[in-house]
Amino acid sequence: MLKRLDGLEERTVKLERAMVKLWREQVKLREEVAAIRSGVNALRKDAGAIRTTLERLALTIEGEARSVVRRRVRERLNVDVELDRIFVDSMGVNIYGAAGDLCVIGEATVRLGPTLVSELLSKIEAIKRSRPDLLRRRIVKVIYADYATPEALEAAKKAKAWVLKWDKDLTPLAVEESW
Repeated sequence: MLKRLDGLEERTVKLERAMVKLWREQVKLREEVAAIRSGVNALRKDAGAIRTTLERLALTIEGEARSVVRRRVRERLNVDVELDRIFVDSMGVNIYGAAGDLCVIGEATVRLGPTLVSELLSKIEAIKRSRPDLLRRRIVKVIYADYATPEALEAAKKAKAWVLKWDKDLTPLAVEESW
């Protein structure tokens, strides 16, 4: 009987040690989870700040684009067209304006790749289908970009899209007859 009690006592001591070890591990895990939560909260805060900054930059480049394009159209075509952002069937167009028989449709971006050229052409086709009242006999397809890849410039030339930045034209200004 004593032998059995000694065995139980020994097992009880081992269990107590294991429980203490588990308890310490649990405390460590709780501390690590708290640190992770704190890190996640900091990341969320940083992501929010980054999102806000990107939204401000996008609005800034769009505003700059509309101003520069408006001035250049006035200088080159002698047409003063007010430019704004529009939405057609929940599709956003960064640059749009119409005056007389001319309309200007375009996009603004920091970095222009060939995909945005295709996107602009698709948007114009969508406008032709769903809102032809926005179009005029003459159309200027325009993309304002800080930087354009050589492939994008080739695609823009083929599409007769005018690519420019604040200080110069990257492709020639083209006025296309739409009807």
